[in-house]
Amino acid sequence: MNGAPSLITTYEVPSGGLGLKGPVAKPAPGTLPLRGDLAHIALAGTHLAAHYVIPHERFVGPDGVAVMENTRVDSPQITRFEPGTRIEVLDVAGDWVWGCLGPQGPSGYMKASALAD
Repeated sequence: MNGAPSLITTYEVPSGGLGLKGPVAKPAPGTLPLRGDLAHIALAGTHLAAHYVIPHERFVGPDGVAVMENTRVDSPQITRFEPGTRIEVLDVAGDWVWGCLGPQGPSGYMKASALAD
């Protein structure tokens, strides 16, 4: 998208049977890219979600971006990604994207307008 070479990891759909093997502690908000309805494909073998997503690579724009706990502007800020940071986008909803640095997080909501074209 910005002419830079792609650095994104190739994620494969897990092979073999997947199943719950016992309780898993719910991660704190902003850690693993896991919601009740959606999770990063790399978590398919360890965490239950209705759907798993293979991420799309994007880069943070020139002003950086605040990573928020939810899609409200008064939401708690989880962290901040610096300009040029490669992120993995998992969902797009209106003016917001939900993404992460990778399957181990951090994850959160970012204004789509803060990402590079």
